[in-house]
Amino acid sequence: MDHQNSWSPLSRGVFFLLIAAFTVLWFGQLDIRHLIPSDEGRYAEMAREMFVDRDWVTLRYNGYKYFEKPPLQTWMTALAYAGFGIGDWQARLWTALSGYGAVLVVGYTGARVFNPAAGFFAAVALAASPYWNLMGHFNALDMGLSLMMTLTLCSLLLAQRPGLSTGATRGWMWLCWASMALAVLSKGLIGIVLPGAVLVLYSAFARDGAVWRRLYLFSGLLIFLAITAPWFILVQSRNPEFFDFFFINEHFRRFLLPDHHRAGVPYYFVPVLLVGFLPWLSVFGQSVWQALRLPRQPNNFSPVIMICVWAVFIFLFFSLSKSKLVSYTLPVAPALALLIGRYLPTLSRAHWQRHLAGYAVFLIAAAIGVVYLSNFGDARTPNALYRHFQTWLWIALAVALAGVALAAWCNRSSLPAAPAKATVVFAAAWFLLAGIGGNAHEIFGRASSGVLLAPAVKAAIARLPANTPFYSIDLLDHTLPFYVGHTMIMVQREDELSFGIGVEPQKWVPTIDAWQTLWRRSGTGLAVMAPSRYRELAAAGLPMTVIARDERRVVVSRSPDAAPAIASENH
Repeated sequence: MDHQNSWSPLSRGVFFLLIAAFTVLWFGQLDIRHLIPSDEGRYAEMAREMFVDRDWVTLRYNGYKYFEKPPLQTWMTALAYAGFGIGDWQARLWTALSGYGAVLVVGYTGARVFNPAAGFFAAVALAASPYWNLMGHFNALDMGLSLMMTLTLCSLLLAQRPGLSTGATRGWMWLCWASMALAVLSKGLIGIVLPGAVLVLYSAFARDGAVWRRLYLFSGLLIFLAITAPWFILVQSRNPEFFDFFFINEHFRRFLLPDHHRAGVPYYFVPVLLVGFLPWLSVFGQSVWQALRLPRQPNNFSPVIMICVWAVFIFLFFSLSKSKLVSYTLPVAPALALLIGRYLPTLSRAHWQRHLAGYAVFLIAAAIGVVYLSNFGDARTPNALYRHFQTWLWIALAVALAGVALAAWCNRSSLPAAPAKATVVFAAAWFLLAGIGGNAHEIFGRASSGVLLAPAVKAAIARLPANTPFYSIDLLDHTLPFYVGHTMIMVQREDELSFGIGVEPQKWVPTIDAWQTLWRRSGTGLAVMAPSRYRELAAAGLPMTVIARDERRVVVSRSPDAAPAIASENH
């Protein structure tokens, strides 16, 4: 049929040109935005402290022991600082490498397990999904975990292909075990619990017990333990309190109890995936249906059933958890992209044209909806910022609409592989839409990041003795420590540092009254606090000199000599 012939592979030159363009656009975004609270600032600062302190075993945040997560991303970011210096793009580099790498892994796997066209369009589908694009440029742990879990799924699929030599099967399974180990070092036990549960469920649903004989369990477990055990043994030997907090509190209590204040309704992740895979919603149902009709491999293994079980189980697992964040279901995305990529080459020109027309209408409606942003604003986030953001969203939507129109033209043309080229153009339009819109958040993020306060604060620190204490009064600022290059002593509020404070209580001040006594007795000191707290303490006559301030925080010094004259305000 015509639509089948029109999906012939793109030329080698065009293929590598697309890879080059994607690489430049993917990594070129890393330094556009400043880090925002809380995840971006937290993980950037943890790596900075590791790099400065040269302690690669005991993780710390703001100077306190912090064992909520394992060390892999902190290690990789500290290495980025060692190689390229400390900065925003270096803090995001591991996340970006993880997202980029997973796109390549998905493309390779789709090509080998299904066919070359399926692999190419699986990579395109994943890269163009707003969920993957945005989280691939946001400094959090879940993208690094998702890369390792993608390697786990994909190496398993590659290992189970019929006709492989024993050595090839063993090699792919060893990679599977190694990636599970790195997933555990990325975010904990879910790195092995989720793949293990998926395998059990797959073998039950597919009635495929033979897969267990191709897992290389003994040698695989040795590889897994060789990678994971050293850090766990070292950190436990140096920190006897680690085991209970990390395994009991951060795994079982987090999943079963709403103690972490991240609860959500059972359908929390439904809109996350709907918005995250918005460009492909109109083909998603058909993608799954057609994939499920594929025959099994000669060895009775079904890649499609494995992919579906993977996606459904991980989605349900996090939906049932009492702790929910938008990024938790990221490991589902590569599996969905494999199904979508398998289906896209089968679309007829007519079907694809209807798809494009529907999205043109959607983008126009979204542009109209953006009008309402002009009604938002408050003292912390003025209306002018929303209007500025509104303009960038319109630019992003206009670029996307132009891309959809160009895709429609490509689809109708007589060019070779016209639908394939239309798909690439459509995907590029959505990639640019998410990139422009997401990076426009810098309009809000620059102020919340604390980077505007950093020069004055760093200048004050340089004029003070090296051991000058820096207090954080009844708040935990997640970005200021990174931008000023200095940890802070918590006062009154423990926030998420309660574990570290409990282990080392001498490193904090329990009450503001106790802090005021220390402050009055001391000749030097710095403190950050909310503007309302500053007004309260200033009215009480506490000696303070303002170093820097914005709508969210005020930084003060005990010594008037620490502040430049233009920023000083004595009380």
